[in-house]
Amino acid sequence: MDISSTGLRVLRQIAESGSFTAAATRLGYTQSAVSRQAAALERSAGTALFERRPDGVRLTPAGLTLLRHARTILDCLTAAERDLTGTVPRTELVRLGVFLSAGAVILPLSLTRLAATDPQITVTTTEGTTPALVRALRAGSIDLAVLTSRPPHRPLDGESPRLHVETVMDTELVVAVPSTGEFAGRTEVHVDELVDAPWIAAPASNAEPLLGVWPGLPGRPDIVHCARDWLTKLQLVAGGFGVTTVPSRLSPVLPPGVSLLHVEGAPPEIRRVFVARLPGRPTPAITAVTRAIASTT
Repeated sequence: MDISSTGLRVLRQIAESGSFTAAATRLGYTQSAVSRQAAALERSAGTALFERRPDGVRLTPAGLTLLRHARTILDCLTAAERDLTGTVPRTELVRLGVFLSAGAVILPLSLTRLAATDPQITVTTTEGTTPALVRALRAGSIDLAVLTSRPPHRPLDGESPRLHVETVMDTELVVAVPSTGEFAGRTEVHVDELVDAPWIAAPASNAEPLLGVWPGLPGRPDIVHCARDWLTKLQLVAGGFGVTTVPSRLSPVLPPGVSLLHVEGAPPEIRRVFVARLPGRPTPAITAVTRAIASTT
């Protein structure tokens, strides 16, 4: 096969982003250039590498096989570039992905612990949704990911081999409300009281449910503000502009004017936090970062 490093980078980015358009944007290419690289890869491989679906692009089994080799080849090229330029890394690098609310509590505590126990390790972070971070793991763009799931905690994706997963904690979903007004001084709320509440939620996508509305809420929720950033949502709650759901682990970083209520009259909503990586023996640096994350419980 005659495959260029550019083609392999395009393959990796398509696997991570899930579409030709998003891959082109991240690589700084036109979509037609990415499509040409994808077509050239398939001609060289002699088989289909990409499955075009209504919800995006996924790699075929042959594409996943080539992706595994692409990760090794691109890592070797990076190492060769360092050797040729005389750039010797003074620390061990771990590329960490975190889901959207993990950065508020889990990430600072983990990095503080790691700095004390393993100062030779440098961590870079990328924030994203769990589906996006799973794709990044598969593509080799990150080494480790802090992810979340809801019962029944199914496998993260249908790809093989399965990712290696270690549970960090289980945390309860609660409702963040203004400390004054209708819910002032309370610690619980019945689910029926939330039916007509004004909700602050994150935009939904095909890969994830609407974030910020109590799951299974009867009827159609009244969404008054859409925001993905947790600080924005909580500040809107503090201002009395609506309510939103949050994991109870965020209680240490709540802004003034926000209270957390347990929901009665509905099954408890438990969210699992875990770290995931590609299968196989982890490097000592990845093991150390995983240990630091687990220590936040």
